[in-house]
Amino acid sequence: MLGFAAAAQYMSAPGQSYSVAAFKEPMRQGLDVSETQYSLAYGAATIVSGLALPFIGRLVDRLGARRLLPAIALLLGGACVCMSRAEEIIGLYVGFMLIRPIGQGALTLVGTWLVGEWFERRRGFAAAIAGIGGSISVMTIPLLNGWLIAEYDWRTAWFVLGCLVWATLVLPAWLFVRDRPEDLGLQPDGLDSLEHPHASTSPVISGWSVAQVVRDPTFWKLLSVPATSGMVGTGLIFHQVSLLGSRGVSPTWALGLISFQALVATLAALGAGWLTDRCSNRHLLGSSMLMLALATVIVLVMPHPALAILYAALLGLHGSIMRSTGNVVWLNYYGRAHQGAVRGVAFAVMILAAALGPLPFALAIDRLGSYNLALVEFAVVPLVAAGLVLSAKPPRVHDSLIT
Repeated sequence: MLGFAAAAQYMSAPGQSYSVAAFKEPMRQGLDVSETQYSLAYGAATIVSGLALPFIGRLVDRLGARRLLPAIALLLGGACVCMSRAEEIIGLYVGFMLIRPIGQGALTLVGTWLVGEWFERRRGFAAAIAGIGGSISVMTIPLLNGWLIAEYDWRTAWFVLGCLVWATLVLPAWLFVRDRPEDLGLQPDGLDSLEHPHASTSPVISGWSVAQVVRDPTFWKLLSVPATSGMVGTGLIFHQVSLLGSRGVSPTWALGLISFQALVATLAALGAGWLTDRCSNRHLLGSSMLMLALATVIVLVMPHPALAILYAALLGLHGSIMRSTGNVVWLNYYGRAHQGAVRGVAFAVMILAAALGPLPFALAIDRLGSYNLALVEFAVVPLVAAGLVLSAKPPRVHDSLIT
């Protein structure tokens, strides 16, 4: 199941900002749209994705990944084919409205849901391993997109991505995915029920309901972290080629740094997962916000293009924490029974915030001719989020591990 969770994160790429970044300039030129028009289309689709996620989360809790994962993969491949046939700005809106909710939203949510169901004591480490799928995706998919666009065209690149999603997830997930370890007479973490003779094969799975969670002040403080990561991270990655280009970094190096960022995240993933299971989740999330703020400041004041390497490394470390701690903190604090619904709300806030990310950079460059004002704003926001999450208090009453 861990392999399928990693594969789901890997193949969510068509709906993710790091993949879409490679298409921005060729699609803008091919469809004759401005920076702001392109960003607005992307932002509108991201809002739709965010609004859909609470409902998708409840659906995953009810139907499970065994039925939903192959269906979502089938839809995502079709959305990529639809994007390959986009004409003018209307086609761009339709394509984004499909790939963002299905790829960035539903497929990612189902993959993380599997980890939450199958692991408990080693949940952070398991989430980190599954997150490596996302890191490798960041490392490889932009390069694949760039090669396909250069050798063929952006339409062919979208079609190939759709075929990859179908081949990787549709039939294999339908054949092999199981929703919960209890369905196979196992306990979370892969333990046989015989190793725990007092454990029931049909246990009562406990946890907070969404109604209870949204009344907890800690929940809203925790939400500031994924919201900030979504907004600032999406804005930086979405405009990475032109943003770093304004600092003297070539387009080839700018795209290559996305892969370097993913390499750092991959190398740090297991360490982040190990820390997640042993250290305060709040402190790890706070440190990830400080890394994001520092990365933004580096771009703002970059005296030499070589510092872009440090910028990418900090984003990679930030991503490794978000893929481990950021994914399991909801279960660690609020339990397993309604994890899809709770994650759905958290993911929705993150994605709605991500919808805002590209727009400040687009407006800054279109109207002011510089990215600096947007960079200043995006350096401050993570500092505020760090203060909020570090001041959060773990819930007083809970049935599972609190860190």
